[in-house]
Amino acid sequence: MSMDLAKSIADLKEEEALKTVEQRLAAGEDPSNILEDCRRGVETVGSRFASGEYFLPDLLYSGEILREITEIVKPRLKKTPDAHEVRHIDKVVIGSVAGDIHDIGKNIVVFMLEANGFDVYDLGVDVPAEKFVEKLGETQAKIVGLSGLLTLCFDSMKETVDTLKAAGLRDKVKVMIGGGQIDERVKEYVGADAYGKNAMDAVVLSKRWAAGEQ
Repeated sequence: MSMDLAKSIADLKEEEALKTVEQRLAAGEDPSNILEDCRRGVETVGSRFASGEYFLPDLLYSGEILREITEIVKPRLKKTPDAHEVRHIDKVVIGSVAGDIHDIGKNIVVFMLEANGFDVYDLGVDVPAEKFVEKLGETQAKIVGLSGLLTLCFDSMKETVDTLKAAGLRDKVKVMIGGGQIDERVKEYVGADAYGKNAMDAVVLSKRWAAGEQ
């Protein structure tokens, strides 16, 4: 069934995807598993967009499907054990970097961080480096999440980290990056502290950093 959901999202089959989610929740499945399958489906959408198989309307439509699913899953997630084990653990500033208008993966990360007790300041999409600096100064957050679906966003991520350095903030914050094409080499190029392959990676990293671990 897990493969079915990821495939339904990737193939933009809205009704089929929603039905699968309802069935899995009714069967008592952990909502976080459903969100992980959503992530995999969205990742496929991003790959198809990057290859030219999908276009912007397809990307936006997949976002709408995801939003419908999160509305169904969100109430159930909050009722799962340990979902609120600690409230207001720390603050996180997150956004899709300049040049990236995709918010699907980012929205899942925001959702999971909030469900796990973080105060999240979502700056949206196509966020210039200076806006991250401004929000960090305003909130005194110690964790920054940079999202980018396409390879052209790597330079924007690097520029954002460089801007944090210029503002004297780099040594005061932890930077995590995420997106369909992110790996260790990209992390090193950007100058981030870590990268996450999925939303739960972002939660684990944030909890670790909030606890003072490296």
